Amino acid sequence: QHHHHHHHPASLEEVRTLWIGDLQFWVDESYLNSCFAHTGELVSIKIIRNKITGLPEGYGFVEFVSHAAAERILQTYNGTPMPGTEQMFRLNWASFGAGERHNDPGPDHSIFVGDLAPDVTDYLLQETFRAHYPSVRGAKVVTDPNTGRSKGYGFVKFSDETERNRAMTEMNGVYCSTRAMRISAATPKKTTGFQQQYAVAKGLIPLL
Repeated sequence: QHHHHHHHPASLEEVRTLWIGDLQFWVDESYLNSCFAHTGELVSIKIIRNKITGLPEGYGFVEFVSHAAAERILQTYNGTPMPGTEQMFRLNWASFGAGERHNDPGPDHSIFVGDLAPDVTDYLLQETFRAHYPSVRGAKVVTDPNTGRSKGYGFVKFSDETERNRAMTEMNGVYCSTRAMRISAATPKKTTGFQQQYAVAKGLIPLL
């Protein structure tokens, strides 16, 4: 398995791999295998571990036989309880979830989205915007680390600044699930660059 070079899919339609996040420290490949194996469409599971400590980073990738199979899993499992836990499945397309990697290329144009209904997932938030703006690179709903429940706000990332600016006005007050979204800039005016933006996006520091 060492020499397989990463194939970068030309379009989302080719992506067969799902990103899975919010994994508790005890979750391993065999647990995830038990969640998805019965579909008969599972190819491989990889949980990302820290190179130095060997501890899980809290996310991984699950590959399926086809885009359609992965999409079925995404639609069926996302936001439903993980067996034997209080935690919800947090799934997304791997091409978007890959934004978790720190060396993300390109500028990051994010918006803050508030007043989210409790059932809004990363995927739903992302798709709500992606339907209008092709440059959406991903979305993250901020959750309570203890319960995994949504805090009612999140972030949407765009690769195109013009679309980001349009979304600020065009999507304000638009419904996502059962509530109208409230949109504002993702970073305080006196930003100290990427570090702060990253911390805000991770929910490590509150918005000012």
